[in-house]
Amino acid sequence: MTFKQNVFITGAAAVALATALLATPGFAAGAPSANSKTLSDPKSSGPQIADFKLANGLELVVIPDHRAPVVTHMIWYKVGAADEMPGKSGLAHFLEHLMFKGTAKHPAGLFSTVVARIGGQENAFTSNDYTGYYQRVPSEKLKTVMEFEADRMTGLVLTDAVVKPELQVILEERNQRIENNPRGRFGEQIDAALFLNSPYGKPVIGWRHEMEGLTRDDAIGFYRRFYGPNDAVVVIAGDIKPEAARKLAEETYGKVKRHADIASRRRPQEPPPAAARTLTLSDPRVEQPALQRAYLVPSFATAKANKMPGESEALEVLAHILGAGSNSRLYRELVVDQRVAVSAGAYYDSSALDMAKFGFYAAPQQGVTLPQLETAADAVIAKLIAKGVTNKEMDRAKSRLIADAIYAQDNQASMARWYGAALMTGATVSDVKQWPSRIRAVTADEVQAAARKWLDKKRSVTGYLVKDTTPKTNKVENTDKADDKAGKVEKRS
Repeated sequence: MTFKQNVFITGAAAVALATALLATPGFAAGAPSANSKTLSDPKSSGPQIADFKLANGLELVVIPDHRAPVVTHMIWYKVGAADEMPGKSGLAHFLEHLMFKGTAKHPAGLFSTVVARIGGQENAFTSNDYTGYYQRVPSEKLKTVMEFEADRMTGLVLTDAVVKPELQVILEERNQRIENNPRGRFGEQIDAALFLNSPYGKPVIGWRHEMEGLTRDDAIGFYRRFYGPNDAVVVIAGDIKPEAARKLAEETYGKVKRHADIASRRRPQEPPPAAARTLTLSDPRVEQPALQRAYLVPSFATAKANKMPGESEALEVLAHILGAGSNSRLYRELVVDQRVAVSAGAYYDSSALDMAKFGFYAAPQQGVTLPQLETAADAVIAKLIAKGVTNKEMDRAKSRLIADAIYAQDNQASMARWYGAALMTGATVSDVKQWPSRIRAVTADEVQAAARKWLDKKRSVTGYLVKDTTPKTNKVENTDKADDKAGKVEKRS
């Protein structure tokens, strides 16, 4: 299960939390407690995971790690950009910012001040499917941050005096991440073309013209609709015993009243793809042209819901064989053998509630056109579909994926993110536990079949990112306005 890459994070933790996370480890054997579910795997040496449910509906997952006296505390809400009302794109991310503006009990800035005073770290993030807040603090201060989070779960106080300045903050964030970043704009256009009906087609940060109209009432309404204990999962990783964590959760989150009217997550779904789509984004700031293609494929959740066991795992292995590292098909063929590209790779985003993306990308060598590069990449895919993959490729891919999962157990924050992201996107703790076993079970025939079924151009968008060489005019444009000022987007036939 991969961590959703379309995530917006506030502040210094952006790089760490935006990293694509590939898998989740197994667990050590252990006896379950009377009031919790403890999952274990006698073949693994990972931590013992406890999974609790409080009376008000809040789920608590505890991942013990006693090597250092610190804990990572994360609260995940089952709401993201895909749950926004039409015309209100960016609202989930806007509310994430506003959650730091204080409550009646804790004025704005106090939470952050306390975390800093005790030597901790904090931040927040928003994706299509969830919003999360986290702190990393000394273990003896865990209850302190839990009290703050429980308070702002339903006690947020907002006024226009704090909302209006924060709106300018997120507009400037869009400028930095999207408007002033040709690759950011390129990815945004590909998503918009790939998802014809799904809300995944709009950016997590929002379309600028809609962001500009967001109000305090929008934020409060969204907050009251989705934030509550029975719409949240708390994940704690670090120096804490499961029963002690459960006691603290009862003393803090357990006091928050269950939300009686949590909205169901019924989203528009994608129609069956009927035609390949292509686009070209030209921008004068492009230094290196690029080719990118995205296919509409099942996520882990949609494969599970539609009774396609092993389909998501086959796509995981396919992505690794096709485009992970210097031994991958695309890299060897395009970069090493044919020398038509300077880089090439592939990816699969399995962590989504709805349909997901499988894609590849490449940057051409000097003198190679993007159509030439696309033809070469298509030949690599066609060969894989026709002739399949080798046993050596299968062994290498599966060993690497499982090894990455094992090595990742060394980082308590990564463990907390994996479990949180999985639970937010339709998986269970048991699903996470069994991931390595499911990867081991994938066969070469299943990988070839997945490639044949899902890597169909009718399911795809192909994008070219090129340098705009249009001569400059003397006209001065307002570069702070509109999504299309910094470049041009053209559809290709």
